[in-house]
Amino acid sequence: MIQTRKAEEKDIQAIAEIYSRIHTAEENGEAVIGWQRGIYPERETAEAALKRDDLFVMTDDGVIVGAVILNRLQVDVYEQGAWEYPADPEQVMVMHTLVVDPQRKGKGYGSRFVQFYEEYALQNGSPYLRMDTNERNTVARALYHKLGYKEIGVVPCVFNGLAGVNLVLLEKKL
Repeated sequence: MIQTRKAEEKDIQAIAEIYSRIHTAEENGEAVIGWQRGIYPERETAEAALKRDDLFVMTDDGVIVGAVILNRLQVDVYEQGAWEYPADPEQVMVMHTLVVDPQRKGKGYGSRFVQFYEEYALQNGSPYLRMDTNERNTVARALYHKLGYKEIGVVPCVFNGLAGVNLVLLEKKL
């Protein structure tokens, strides 16, 4: 059975291992995400989100298959976005660092996470959804497009310590 829940301290190791497997897949040319081992995301990324109480995990028969950070914290470069839907910050929910274990890809977990994100946003009074992804991450971009997210622009930046990132800004109104 697939479930999504708030992460707990005991989940951090499994999340860190998923981050590591994603870095390995990228280093081996099996994935193009635009992240870098030793910079982002790392174990500390999950630990900080756990402390903020905005880290979630998805499990399948009790095994952690992915993680995501959901909050109202808009990345500083979002100020440069030509958002179609201007909204008060408390009405905006942001999805960060969606990861699915590369050993379990292709099972619809990413789509399920986005569905959870949308339900969570509505439950928390945030009908405006924003997120971003690296321009190079064509798999994520295709998924978000399929799920009704609009790309509103590309912003060159240093993102979470990664230089030379072209960050694609996406939005959706529920």
